[in-house]
Amino acid sequence: VSNDEEGGRPAWDNQVQFLLACIAYAVGLGNIWRFPYLAQTYGGGAFLIPYILMLVFEGVPLFLLELAVGQRLRQGSIGAWTKFHPYLGGIGIGSMVVSFMVGLYYNTIIAWCFWYICNSFTDPLPYAKCPLTDNNTAYVEECQNSGVTDYFWYRDTLNISPSIDDTGGIVWWVLICLILAWTLIWVTMIKGIESSGKAMYVTATFPYLVLFIFLVRGLTLRARRCDVQTYLAEASQGTGLAFIVFTEAIINMPGSPVWSVLFFMMLLSLGLGSMFGTVEGVVTPLFDLGLKVPKPILTGIICLISCAIGLIFCTRAGNYWVDIFNNYAGSIPLLVIAFFEITVISWAYGLKKFDEDLEWMFGKPDSIATWILYYYFRSCWFIISPVILLVVFGAYLYTTATGQLSYSAW
Repeated sequence: VSNDEEGGRPAWDNQVQFLLACIAYAVGLGNIWRFPYLAQTYGGGAFLIPYILMLVFEGVPLFLLELAVGQRLRQGSIGAWTKFHPYLGGIGIGSMVVSFMVGLYYNTIIAWCFWYICNSFTDPLPYAKCPLTDNNTAYVEECQNSGVTDYFWYRDTLNISPSIDDTGGIVWWVLICLILAWTLIWVTMIKGIESSGKAMYVTATFPYLVLFIFLVRGLTLRARRCDVQTYLAEASQGTGLAFIVFTEAIINMPGSPVWSVLFFMMLLSLGLGSMFGTVEGVVTPLFDLGLKVPKPILTGIICLISCAIGLIFCTRAGNYWVDIFNNYAGSIPLLVIAFFEITVISWAYGLKKFDEDLEWMFGKPDSIATWILYYYFRSCWFIISPVILLVVFGAYLYTTATGQLSYSAW
């Protein structure tokens, strides 16, 4: 794997690979596909206030805690937490299950990116104008009523059914793209971090290159009048944000096929970078349980099982199932897991012992800035983060119990 293997576990080739892996795993499709939708839904700019607060008092402290535990113990999620106590292996199992569940639907989005990339090599783009009726005398009425990018997304891509109860059979082009997506994940990870680590050079940097190109291109375009309400209405469709609103902008740009290819290649890179970490979060803990299967074979088995379960996302009702997984698979379960991780370290294991571990890895604080960070993280781990997690969890239970569950149908 690497020239540096400590305790028989593979290591990154260099610090740059590790940094890029962290960036690729932390910055994924959700930043373009989910974050704008959430911001628009929950108050626009006002959404940034709780977001930044959670980032400062929850996200960053938890991120450092997990990195420190992993670096100190050099184990998967199950092995790391059983080091503290055998009964705490459930935290690792929970993390592994969440990674598996998130990977199931996350790779479906990558499959959709493949489909849009394949459809981007035409001029005009297939989502640039409405198709004609069978007798070629008029445009399809459904497309004219909904909008061309909406129609291509919901009808030509998903061929979506009217409700989640109507499965409607397999959409074969989505299935082919899903198989391609899982095959690419397995091939890239077949040699562990020796191969996926090198892929990080592309998946972690290419999106920013494309974003810079789009920025330059956007600054050189003349401002055009746009219907803000139309964009807000389309943005409220959730999973279709990247495939409706952004494509609406692309078809109004000169040379739209080029921009379409670049945009969806960027989404593909963002998704793959996150998927490498997600699949590792499933495969690595299994070795903590004593499995002796070679890692390439185990990774292939996980990808095969995930692809088989992912057939539910390839049905005409697949988008509804993606919404369910997106809303519940990786949100509240991660909040519960984070609460137990922080409380185990700060209350059961003890911050004094954890300070000794941090000192062994990073050294003592030797400046005013590091001492400020030292007390900031200690305060978060000991009281601020657990309290916030409990409050958020309680609020979630209350709103779920008093609210009414619903979903949007095409």
